[in-house]
Amino acid sequence: MFTKLGHACVRLQEGDRVLVIDPGVFSEAEAALSGATAVLVSHEHADHVDVEALKAARAGNPALTVHTHAALAAELGEGAVAVAAGETFDAAGFTVKAVGGEHAEIVDGLPGCPNLGFLVDGLYHPGDSFFVPSEEVDTLLVPASGPWVKTGEAVTFIRGVRPARAFPIHDVHLSTIGLEYVDGWLERETGYARIPAGASVAL
Repeated sequence: MFTKLGHACVRLQEGDRVLVIDPGVFSEAEAALSGATAVLVSHEHADHVDVEALKAARAGNPALTVHTHAALAAELGEGAVAVAAGETFDAAGFTVKAVGGEHAEIVDGLPGCPNLGFLVDGLYHPGDSFFVPSEEVDTLLVPASGPWVKTGEAVTFIRGVRPARAFPIHDVHLSTIGLEYVDGWLERETGYARIPAGASVAL
């Protein structure tokens, strides 16, 4: 089961195995982390990782692991596992491959921080990037808004990845009108549909 929990945060669940990706401050991080087995964090920006919510989740479940790039893993400390682009690993019983490596540029080379995308059993969460992996993708999570996002690039990203279906993420910046505008463009691409925050779909 796949559930979107606001902005860039999603939750994958199979039985008692729960994997959460990018539980940030603009998402329902506490709800997302409840009962989580493992967490993937693409990069250190607060809209992708709510550090306090993560600490609280680990206090309640010391076995909870957090997989992220080396610099952020060192900052998060106990329970954090450093992973690198190209590495395949297990998280909550899911097979995960880290890809990409760099945050998309906003302007003048900024923010210039690492960013990992995650391929999880056919689902691809790119974090803050439009990195196109060589692997086949069944379900693509498409960044829809942000200071580094242009709608045309999101369209090109979908076409480059060629998924069976695509759902938008990274969209808290958009008003209702903005959501309708972006969806109007992306719905022209095969398999695209919006999932309301808190709603789930079977993958």
